[in-house]
Amino acid sequence: MLFDTHAHLNDDAFKDDLDATVARARENGVKYINIVGFDDKSIKRAIEIVDKYEGMYLTVGWHPVEAIDFNDDKYNMIKEIALTNDKVVAIGEIGLDYYWDKSPKDVQKEVFRRQIALAKEVNKPIVIHCRDAMGDVLDIIKEENAKEVGGIMHCFAGSVESMEIALKENFYISLGGPVTYKNAKTPKEVAKACPLDKLLIETDCPYLTPTPYRGKRNETSYVKYVAQEIADLREMSYDKLAEETFKNACRIFKLKQE
Repeated sequence: MLFDTHAHLNDDAFKDDLDATVARARENGVKYINIVGFDDKSIKRAIEIVDKYEGMYLTVGWHPVEAIDFNDDKYNMIKEIALTNDKVVAIGEIGLDYYWDKSPKDVQKEVFRRQIALAKEVNKPIVIHCRDAMGDVLDIIKEENAKEVGGIMHCFAGSVESMEIALKENFYISLGGPVTYKNAKTPKEVAKACPLDKLLIETDCPYLTPTPYRGKRNETSYVKYVAQEIADLREMSYDKLAEETFKNACRIFKLKQE
């Protein structure tokens, strides 16, 4: 059994073949999928999807690239959904993104801090998006005592040293397609170094497609390639890697493992 802990099946890339995409995921051993909504449109669509399909869970938050549009209404909307929809397992994806320049860094930091506070209010872990901002992300989760709720470093792209800091702050490390890339030295090092009980797998579909489909649309069934690569790197069986990452995901999301 596999748990794709971060998927955007709510993306327009799946609007014409979502049923078939979900069916392929099931055929390839994916039991649970966490759908992430990070702005008005994607949150609305994510809720529709988790209502329609079995084995779907929901993460809601406000993306750092869109931080400039965050306000009290958005805060209250996310809080209300988290408190009333029993499929919500986390607040996210939240964090910092210094690659795109739509939202100023100081605005991103403030919105990140506010959503950590929101996660504490609703007692949910957080899912962190970090791009070109690892130092500031780690500083803020320490300053805001995010370890109180813990969470996931989604599609972790940092060093082993950064991973160790995140682990101390009660975070799990989630790896996706990039770990399968031939020249992805650092993700492979992290995959080998991360304690097995803190490791998660994801697709981030439709983005970050793993080898052998790199360059094409990613989908949830491809999480098996992430699992296989990590199992090979750690010199363990695929089944054991799948079992342990599934248990880890159920633990951080507070789900009963069935």
